[in-house]
Amino acid sequence: MRLLVTGGAGFIGSNFVHQTVRDRPDVQIVVLDALTYAGSEASLAPVRGSVEFRKGDITDAELVDELVAQADVVVHFAAESHNDNSLHDPWPFVQTNVIGTYTLLEAVRRHGVRYHHISTDEVYGDLELDDPAKFTPETPYNPSSPYSSTKASSDLLVRAWARSFGVQATISNCSNNYGPYQHVEKFIPRQITNLIDGVRPKLYGSGQNVRDWIHVEDHNSAVWAIIDGGRPGETYLIGADGEETNQQVVEAILELMGRSRDDYDLVSDRPGHDLRYAIDASKLKEELGWEPRFGSFTDGLAATVAWYRENEAWWRPQKDETEARYSGLGR
Repeated sequence: MRLLVTGGAGFIGSNFVHQTVRDRPDVQIVVLDALTYAGSEASLAPVRGSVEFRKGDITDAELVDELVAQADVVVHFAAESHNDNSLHDPWPFVQTNVIGTYTLLEAVRRHGVRYHHISTDEVYGDLELDDPAKFTPETPYNPSSPYSSTKASSDLLVRAWARSFGVQATISNCSNNYGPYQHVEKFIPRQITNLIDGVRPKLYGSGQNVRDWIHVEDHNSAVWAIIDGGRPGETYLIGADGEETNQQVVEAILELMGRSRDDYDLVSDRPGHDLRYAIDASKLKEELGWEPRFGSFTDGLAATVAWYRENEAWWRPQKDETEARYSGLGR
């Protein structure tokens, strides 16, 4: 199999590449990444001799067509994905998430290439904190930020291209990922790296917003299950029953790093902050037999804390710029 991985130098994509090189040595991998601030060739350094890397933008139709023509499967991770940034400047999100996805879909349509689209549970909006419901593949879309609205737009393009043109496409909407190689602007690595630097963690609002967490290796094993056995035109939700409040996450990180569980500060909430996400992954489990490897959120979080402690050389160049940007936003 010849695999084209877009966004393969980003967080989830680079982990997918690592996992594929380790577990499927017969797969030939080409990575396409624009190396924006959230992507780094350093994330691919351990597997650099095993993959072909092409620097470029998914909106570059000529380059995309060239690479798709040589592929058997395209796995589309590339995205602008940070909510705070989308509130500050929505245009890069429209350009990458919508126009970039359109460009890929047209290429896979021309060349008859299998396509898997990585998306987010944020397209469904949010749930009330006391609501027992979870998102399912039938949940109506109700995005609440420029980020989630552009991801919802890209999902709808994929559905339309599958139905109208017969593109062999699947979609996965996943809950919040954490693990190695995640940019320090994101919630969990920011708290871990702040604590390494002796800075107290910060929580938006009251800290009661709920996210459904999944370790990135579990996400990517589910992606492979969908590539191997998923039905074209179908949407699969990926989750590991990892619902935790932001406060619980920070307290768990503090405890794992030998600090008092109340050693954090509250800051003003961000605009449009979704209350709760929760994934019902029963379709994925029942149809494809997938199960997460990490038995609990705490197990995955402990492994993640250890990784950031051991890989400061990877995240340190990002840290000062990220904290300067947050400082300017008062966060």
